[in-house]
Amino acid sequence: MATSPSAIKAVDDFIVAESSDGILTPSVDPNVAHSGSINPGIPIRYRTISLTVDQSLRTKKPKQAASGAAENLDIGSIRYHLNRVEDVCTKFSTHPTLGLDSAAVTRKAADGKNKISPPPTRYLQKALTYIFGGFNFLMWIAFILTILSYEPLGGSNPQVFNLGLAMVILFAIFLASIFYAIVDWNASRAMKNIVNLAVANATVVRDGTTVDIPATNVVVGDLLQLSLGQRVAADIRIVQCSPDAQFDRSILTGESKPVAASVDPTDENPLETLNLAFSSTFLVQGSALGVVFAIGDNTVMGQLVASAGKTKTELTTIQKELNMFTIIISGFALTFFTTSMIIYVAWVKNSYPNYETISGAIVNSIGCLTAFVPEGLPVAVALSLSIIARRMAKKNVLVKNLATVETLGCMSILCSDKTGTLTMGKMRVTSMAVVDAEFDNVDSADGVVAARSKAEAAVEALCVAGRLCNAARFEPGSEHLGPFDRPIKGDPTDTAVLRFVEDLGGATGDAVAASYTRLFEIPFNSKNKWMATVVKNSAKSDTSATLLIKGAPDFLLSRCTSALNANGQVVPLDETLAKKIAATQERWASMSQRVLALCQRDIAGYKDFSRSASDIGHLDRIVQAEIQGLTLVALIGIRDPPRAEVPDAIKVIRKAGVRVFMVTGDFISTASAIARQVGILTAEHCDGADEVRRLAKEYQLGEGEGGKLKQQFSSKSLVRPSFEEQMTSPRGLALTGSELNDFGDADWEIVFGRYSEIVFARTSPDQKLAIVTRARALGDNTVAVTGDGVNDAPALKAADIGVAMGAGSDVAKEAAAMVLLTNDFTAITVAIENGRLVFDNIKKVILYLMPAGSYSEFLAVVSNVFFGMQMPMNSYLMVFLCVFNDVVMSLSLMFELAEADLMSRPPRNVRRDRLTDWRFFIQVYLFVGLMMWMSAMSSWFIFFSGYGIHFHDLIGAWNSWGYYGGSYNYVMENSAGFSLGSLNASAGIDVTQLGIPASYAIPTDFSTIPTNYTSVLQDPANGIMGALPGYSDLMSLVYSGNSVYYVCLIIVQYGDLLAIRNRRVSLLQSNPLWGPRRNLFVVVGMVCTLLFGFLNVFTPGIQTVFLTGDIPVKFWFIPLSFAVGLLLMDEMRKLISPTANNAFLDWGLQRKVFLDPAARTAVLWDGGEHLVSMTRLAAIGRAVVGVLRNPDETRNRTVNVHEVAASLKEILAIAQELAPPASEWTVSTKSTQEAAEASRVSLARKEISPAVFMGFLARAGFRQDVGHFKKNDNRLLGIETLSPAEFKSVVIENLRLAM
Repeated sequence: MATSPSAIKAVDDFIVAESSDGILTPSVDPNVAHSGSINPGIPIRYRTISLTVDQSLRTKKPKQAASGAAENLDIGSIRYHLNRVEDVCTKFSTHPTLGLDSAAVTRKAADGKNKISPPPTRYLQKALTYIFGGFNFLMWIAFILTILSYEPLGGSNPQVFNLGLAMVILFAIFLASIFYAIVDWNASRAMKNIVNLAVANATVVRDGTTVDIPATNVVVGDLLQLSLGQRVAADIRIVQCSPDAQFDRSILTGESKPVAASVDPTDENPLETLNLAFSSTFLVQGSALGVVFAIGDNTVMGQLVASAGKTKTELTTIQKELNMFTIIISGFALTFFTTSMIIYVAWVKNSYPNYETISGAIVNSIGCLTAFVPEGLPVAVALSLSIIARRMAKKNVLVKNLATVETLGCMSILCSDKTGTLTMGKMRVTSMAVVDAEFDNVDSADGVVAARSKAEAAVEALCVAGRLCNAARFEPGSEHLGPFDRPIKGDPTDTAVLRFVEDLGGATGDAVAASYTRLFEIPFNSKNKWMATVVKNSAKSDTSATLLIKGAPDFLLSRCTSALNANGQVVPLDETLAKKIAATQERWASMSQRVLALCQRDIAGYKDFSRSASDIGHLDRIVQAEIQGLTLVALIGIRDPPRAEVPDAIKVIRKAGVRVFMVTGDFISTASAIARQVGILTAEHCDGADEVRRLAKEYQLGEGEGGKLKQQFSSKSLVRPSFEEQMTSPRGLALTGSELNDFGDADWEIVFGRYSEIVFARTSPDQKLAIVTRARALGDNTVAVTGDGVNDAPALKAADIGVAMGAGSDVAKEAAAMVLLTNDFTAITVAIENGRLVFDNIKKVILYLMPAGSYSEFLAVVSNVFFGMQMPMNSYLMVFLCVFNDVVMSLSLMFELAEADLMSRPPRNVRRDRLTDWRFFIQVYLFVGLMMWMSAMSSWFIFFSGYGIHFHDLIGAWNSWGYYGGSYNYVMENSAGFSLGSLNASAGIDVTQLGIPASYAIPTDFSTIPTNYTSVLQDPANGIMGALPGYSDLMSLVYSGNSVYYVCLIIVQYGDLLAIRNRRVSLLQSNPLWGPRRNLFVVVGMVCTLLFGFLNVFTPGIQTVFLTGDIPVKFWFIPLSFAVGLLLMDEMRKLISPTANNAFLDWGLQRKVFLDPAARTAVLWDGGEHLVSMTRLAAIGRAVVGVLRNPDETRNRTVNVHEVAASLKEILAIAQELAPPASEWTVSTKSTQEAAEASRVSLARKEISPAVFMGFLARAGFRQDVGHFKKNDNRLLGIETLSPAEFKSVVIENLRLAM
């Protein structure tokens, strides 16, 4: 790509560089925060250095100005801004118009790449985060306490169990840390691969030719050319700029207001002068040309990054939720552990001194720490981010922080720009009009011929204005190609105009450009909405010049006093002609065309334009003053078709409860027409500002409809339409930016509280920002903004999440948190779904982890500390269950697919709908947790009862364990024949001193033991029972009991997992082995945890060290009944909770087809338009067709949708045979049309909604809601009778679409 030197011609050495749209796709800058978040260290450092330089300059010690803060940066010594342009060019061996030559570029390239080195990776800090982050710090506390319980608190004979438990905890910490590191690395690698697709470019002039090069290849001395929206690739000394040129320095200064550009110095301080532009800032208005004086690490930004440190980013919604949950759970864990130890020290130790040692009490209480630690949660979150990274990478979506995807899942309002976002950005002129002639289809050969033949003179004037008042340029060397094939550098609007006039003018285009000299130019900006150029006809020797202006008709027509007719004659623009032109504009705009007016005016003399560049403000004022008394040359209508994927994406987004607003600078008619095409506006009537003001007045007075709204909006958080209103009766509104200026608080509350469909037209960047700010302040909204232009950047920064198009401006992509590199709007729906899926799956993980962990395990500790029972499950098994079993099982939940209604639920309110709420705790503690604990405790009691140790023997045993009741009997039975005299040698107990002969042995029938002997044996103070061999057998029984409790929790959790993995649909419709809800990771997790159970129960070494024991075979099967019982209870919950979202226990649904052959109806009850697979739909269709063919056999039958399986081809074959009499069937035409449209949407996803399928078979009596659709029921709006032929053709057509 190149531009000849003559193409950037200027008068008296004043050059206005040609602009380009500079389509750049920057990679993520590791030094700059996203979504409007600025590294706080950089602005602070920048301002500190600036003040230091100022102070040093006041003391006239420039050499010392680099001392202190500035010394290392060497910023204070920058003096290029004070040098003349010629001197700067001489220093860097460059030319002010031709740039560097090839030899110089090659030589300078050896100095290094133009790349800012990222701060050194702090591997130690990362490693410490992996090791101590999340819940690991609680595990470290448990590890330290376990070590202390072994030594020194373990005494002279410390328990090996304590040391082994400490090693297990340490191993668990190590595994978790390694997993965090691996998942983090995988996620970052996936995003880096996407970043590699986004290569930043820069436009430079070399050897007199304008070329685009990778920004990293810019060298010192390059002549850098900047156009609207481009990022400054290196530090430059500005040598030329347009009068309206402005730079956004917020990334450096933290101040959002742009600063003007200048050629001459405005301050001695290099950081404050306006004739320097710094790397990573943006040109947000106008155009500029500058000489590069620093690249890479030597730029101001590079040096600030090196000194300012790491970027700090704001936490996302899911990160805040997880942090809060971590704090709460950690608080519970530490509180209960501390309480347990206090109770032991203050009560248990004094009341039951022989019950437990301090070492044993610590180890048992550690269960409080491990029980409340959902170790699987951080791992699951990390894994989910890795999965999201892969999904986003497949869609070519650059997400600067993966956790922000969950924020998109909470989105309740999407404010979208129109041009380049909803539309393709590939504009084409389709209409042309002068005051007395109008031409359509001028994008076709016939249309062009008609315009040339009927308005030749007007066409010539139009070609001159369209070619010269245009910032787009054909690439040199493409002259042999047609106008629509030649590559162009420029924005879409200018590109469309340039192609049109080139095609319209034939071969005269280049000749027109060559015969005129540009004297001055004011580029287009979103505030003025026009572009002006002053040109001189080279063929004329006088000093006259012509002002050409192109822009918005609503601004320019009021400044026109005359117009050109088809013959090229200038005629007065009277009221009649003005109304005719306005009507043409309105008609084109309603046809979704963007309308531009091209005007001209002759001005006498161009000597004023020979002033120096320092008088650029003077030249600007001259041109501004001349914009009056204009002659209208022509109107042109530009069509920018919507992106093909947008209407379908809008439907999905709106179905998800997200209100989609259009915020554009285009005309209200054009914007409204496009909004209807893409589905943003569906209401038949659109209100305007007058209606809003009327309602606002009533709102303030508390009267009428507005008064009702005021009662409804009792707080700011309630200012929004209900979900039902959005879905069933949305209201439309169309407003212009000028109307917004007069709105007060009441008006805004009416706007965002009453309307679901809004078009904001003719908005400026400030108004776009106000819209986003107001939307965030009302209704607890989470606002996303999409855009691609410079004027979208403020709104992108202010939104909860900004989404930029890949073909957009650099400044928009910098402000956004997510960049759609391939401009695929459907990626937003993917991000919304993934955001909701992440939250859903994390909630499922917590619902799975907490019942067995923080409930069943914690109550095991409570039973030991408060009720004097033996520990039902020891600390090792608690740690193992939480760290290994739970982690493996919970990871399978992160691979769960979206539930059927995920994209038809209202958005989550981040301020009210938390990760955990009262329903969550009811589910955990009063439903699943209670059943799980009762199951495990029942297994434990059943196990002991088999050995004669019953409930009353276990509760309140304290010091009496083994001395009374069933435990005493068990010890005595297993100590028969043991001589008590041997206790003196083995345990240091002399029974003779207690009145028992040394030769006395325990008889087989221990009931025959003398009463006085029994009282001695059953006195815990004597310690005799604890020294008998039967007591060791009793403790082996306790160890086996631990294993029973552990195994029961493992197996009961299977039922919990199967219940939790789908909260709304029965297991029969969502089994993990086959079908649409297939998830084989569930089976893998079950197998792994079962193997863990075998490992802990039967491995001899583990039995010895960690005090586990063998268990009878039946205790591997008894828990299965508990698991099935838990699963059945959850199935009952789903069955009795059909409304799902508002149910007391949350969620539940059964899909059934109710068949009524007598009424010839078939009704699907699905609680909404849930997505179902094609197989399910085939089953539904087969059931319906079966009713039609065999009504007697299927009378009053209720058919589950999975009972019947048939392919769509079979249904099609049956449908072709069906042709019922016209008098028997009625159908809504609207439903048919919607069904046909929706089928095309769903085909791409291989899924389709039941409501759509019902539309396909509406001729067979299929209704969308619960109820009967009887024949000839004309009460429904839009019903009409179809003939048999029409019925047959429509059914077949729609079924084919579905296939």
